[in-house]
Amino acid sequence: MNLRPRRRDEPEINLTPLIDVVFLMLIFFMVSTTFIKEANLQVSLPQASVQPVVRPHEPIEVTVNQQGRYFLDDQPLPDNREETLRRVLAQRLSGSDPRMTQLVIRADGRTEHLHIVTALDAASRAGIQRVAIATIPPGR
Repeated sequence: MNLRPRRRDEPEINLTPLIDVVFLMLIFFMVSTTFIKEANLQVSLPQASVQPVVRPHEPIEVTVNQQGRYFLDDQPLPDNREETLRRVLAQRLSGSDPRMTQLVIRADGRTEHLHIVTALDAASRAGIQRVAIATIPPGR
């Protein structure tokens, strides 16, 4: 007859299956959730005017053909140097505010990048601050 009290083992709770199920549920909810993009900043945009804007100055157009020749308002320049382009742009700006005058560069798509950068440098040296590069919409 054994009168000693039996030692009972402490019960163990195995958490591994519980953790597996929780991770599976987390992955399921992350994959099946749709995220709605909401603007974080609330901005009150101004309304556009329906009246056409009156430009104080007509834009100056510099065209660069495929060979890199410069044309100012469809008139060819005497030579193809940056200094000539800068001088002609400065003459065209005489008597007007160069900060308000816009230059539009129309370059052939096959023109070397060097000629476009040269036109941008000449415009900068002439004091023109507003420059746009003309493009056409895709599919045309």
